[in-house]
Amino acid sequence: MRILTLGGGTVGRWIADMLCRRRHSVTLIDTDPEIVRSINSELDVRAIEGNASQSTVLFSADVLSADLCLAVTGDDEVNIVAASMAKALGARRAIARVYAPAFRDLATFDYQQHFGIDSLLSLEQLSASELARAIRNPDAIPLEHFARGQLQVYEMEVAPSAIAAGKKLMELDLPPSVRVGSLAREGRMWIASGADETHVGDRVSLVGMPGAISVARKVFGSDKRKRNLAKVMIAGGGETGYHLASLLGREDFRIVLLENDTHRCEQLSKLLPHVTIVNANANRRSVLEDEGGGTVDYFVGCTGNDESNIMAGVEARELGASRVMCVVGRPDYANVVGKLGIDLAVSERDVVARQVLGFLNEGAVISQSKLPNGSIGVYELEILEDSPVTKGSLADLPLAGRCLVAAIQRDGFVRVPTANDVLKVGDIVVALIDLNDADEIMTLFNAH
Repeated sequence: MRILTLGGGTVGRWIADMLCRRRHSVTLIDTDPEIVRSINSELDVRAIEGNASQSTVLFSADVLSADLCLAVTGDDEVNIVAASMAKALGARRAIARVYAPAFRDLATFDYQQHFGIDSLLSLEQLSASELARAIRNPDAIPLEHFARGQLQVYEMEVAPSAIAAGKKLMELDLPPSVRVGSLAREGRMWIASGADETHVGDRVSLVGMPGAISVARKVFGSDKRKRNLAKVMIAGGGETGYHLASLLGREDFRIVLLENDTHRCEQLSKLLPHVTIVNANANRRSVLEDEGGGTVDYFVGCTGNDESNIMAGVEARELGASRVMCVVGRPDYANVVGKLGIDLAVSERDVVARQVLGFLNEGAVISQSKLPNGSIGVYELEILEDSPVTKGSLADLPLAGRCLVAAIQRDGFVRVPTANDVLKVGDIVVALIDLNDADEIMTLFNAH
């Protein structure tokens, strides 16, 4: 494929190198002549000097034939404008990296739709999602990114006293804005259909709006109130720490966040009212002792500094934290962290690599990934002209048990579909697809 990378900094250079190693044709644009010279001499990449937000520069980089444009400069605004222009000038897909949460906050303005960009990527938010899934359940369905933060995915076990126990899904009185995405039993996970019967001990994933999820949880859970909330301590209140605390929420976790900057603590206390914010240095053993770091179920180091994360994690482990996780960017630290007692190291590079590779698709597929167990794929699909899925309602299509359309984005709004919904050209959908049936299912989505 032809890939256009805008920005030759640490992230841009690394992405370009990764893609050319996979035999893709990569062109890179950067304003710094030294970076351009270095990339041209060291990588099998065509590097061009220029401003990526100028049309003449994009034309010289052959934007018209680009299958994918990745805007990953260090400036959010430049990335958004450049990705928007690349899309308008002919690139098939355009992705922009953003740092500030405001650009992904749909409550104020939809930057992605307004500028015609296929996706806004936040490395910090993606890293936080990876950590949140590891805390909740590593096999959880990762829809937070795909559904642009408007839908929630909640995994839970069917309790012995649950209303749902022993009943078929079609018999349950669930809110219309909630779908059961998957069922897991005895080590096997599959896409749920209305004919599936839930057993005590099954793990179900609920997909829907946050308010409706709370109602649906009572159908699968116990009538008794939750006993003890799991304790999580987050070291670092930057964007990764903030996103992690937001994703975990208040219903299942008691969260303490340590942040050294007083002004940032004041901001976080307003943004995260359910989190205990402590103005303290997480690298001091005395602080971790005083704040109960040795008694937590999960300790997560995401201060923005690899060494600080590792040291804080080691201290927390020695104090007695049950499970320790860290954000570690340097690849040469990968073999070290496990020996130091750290259970999980999340690398922003690895996380963004999976995302970027997921965008290298043709036809209706915008992006795709697969769950850790390997049998279910999560697809972001564009509904094309003349595709068979537009010819009838979801109930009329041969999808049951093989494909679940979990979300529809139409006119800038994301919602959970019903069986009577008919997909329209231009819709963006998020679908769970059984990988054994993926080829056959994709014939329904691709144009004929």
